Amino acid sequence: MANNDAVPDVVVVGAGIAGLTAAALLAREGLAVTLLEAHSQSGGCAGSFRRGPWSFDVGATQVAGLEPGGIHERLFRHLGVAAPAATPLDPGCVVDLGDGRPPVRLHRDAAAWASERQRQFPGSERFWQLCAALHRASWAFAGRDPVLAPRSAWDLGQLLGALDLSTLAAGLLTGATVADLQRLTGCQGGPEGARLRHFLDLQLKLYSQEPADRTAALYGATVLQMAQEPLGLWHLEGSMQAISTALEQALSAAGGQLLLRHRLQRLHPPQGPGEEWRLTGQGPGGTPFAMAAREVVLALPPQLLPDLLGDALPASYARRLAALPDPSGALVFYGAVQRQRLAPDTPPHLQLEWPSPGSLFVSVSREGDGRAPLGQATVIASVFTEARPWFALAPPAYAAAKAAAEGQMRLGLERLLGVDPADWLHGELATPRGFERWTGRPFGFVGGLGQAPQRFGPLGLASRTPLPGLWLCGDAIPPGEGTAGVSLSALAVCRQLLQGRGRSWRWDLSNSGTP
Repeated sequence: MANNDAVPDVVVVGAGIAGLTAAALLAREGLAVTLLEAHSQSGGCAGSFRRGPWSFDVGATQVAGLEPGGIHERLFRHLGVAAPAATPLDPGCVVDLGDGRPPVRLHRDAAAWASERQRQFPGSERFWQLCAALHRASWAFAGRDPVLAPRSAWDLGQLLGALDLSTLAAGLLTGATVADLQRLTGCQGGPEGARLRHFLDLQLKLYSQEPADRTAALYGATVLQMAQEPLGLWHLEGSMQAISTALEQALSAAGGQLLLRHRLQRLHPPQGPGEEWRLTGQGPGGTPFAMAAREVVLALPPQLLPDLLGDALPASYARRLAALPDPSGALVFYGAVQRQRLAPDTPPHLQLEWPSPGSLFVSVSREGDGRAPLGQATVIASVFTEARPWFALAPPAYAAAKAAAEGQMRLGLERLLGVDPADWLHGELATPRGFERWTGRPFGFVGGLGQAPQRFGPLGLASRTPLPGLWLCGDAIPPGEGTAGVSLSALAVCRQLLQGRGRSWRWDLSNSGTP
């Protein structure tokens, strides 16, 4: 059994965007940091893989927070590494509601988007204006780096210090849903109200895993504005793996260590004062490993804690975890076509209402972006699905269900993109089973816990656990899923952990290039 002689200050487990960010930030502060990743590469659900000449993003295909002052832009400047090359998406998405009317274009320009929504959803402007006001308050609040889901006096102080009058006013709607906003503004009635609701359900499902009547109003109001300046959504050159690569560079430059093919199997809490956490698992080739750490940051789904901690998990916390709803699983089709088979104005991101297996979110590579040879394009289409049923299927039933889902998704893509069945140069489908193998997440869960009012913000699962020295970050921790959301959760953990060591954390945005 391998043992590390030097005890790291912190072991971070899980090298997705949250774990990479937490590890790089803590290493930059001078802590001895080891990052464990079960896979042979970093990135998790925001990673990429190759099939012959094509590069496919595993799950996430667009990024927020690269604009000046955005969380990714600030993090890369603070860490002293260049941000990945990216271009803003305009439109951020084109949404076909399947009703025979022109699709909705989420323009980057705010004035163009205002004209589009007034044309597409007449009589709804009061709803959009209320969403804009809530978004401004929430975004300013987030920019002051609060600690959400406070579990200590210091956490609460950081939360209260980020409040202002606009945040307090918006807070009156903490328990409301986006559907409530539609009712409050009188935009829910008649065919036009139903069409607006249909659009909201499709868009919010992408970002909150919930429809409008189960998405927290304050969260939904913000994500509905993400495609417009001065924010925006971004298309990365090469692949989504570029974010992980940049964070790996920052971690290495700061003296941190990334260990791939190291799967954590058990966490052992300290047995007394001055003792360390012990971590055991399997390394490359199944070789057992054991190491100690003064503190542990888990960038893993919290549903894994009962298996990792066993009887050491406090009973009340175990009951809370057991009561959490299942996140969604995903069906993802990865395909490639000749670019000439696509319409010249095909946007990089589209959404289509589709009956089975569900609405499709589609990403199409750009010419020369590194995802396909020149003259070809990759096509990625994803659908949320219940995850557990896929694991209950016997092999013949599983194969049949997978083939049926792929066939239906191909039909939707052929209608949306105007391609023929013979045009596919490549096509394969990943199910929750595949995501479980790739990410190690239970049942292949993707995304967080769903941004319902009862789990949003201060009411969510905290990064500070009941076990001292054990921290959580990632898409199950406020502010939620997406590369920007998980990075904010990693930043909060870094600040909390340093505060526990009697240190404060400060942004360094000098852009000196030196960590």
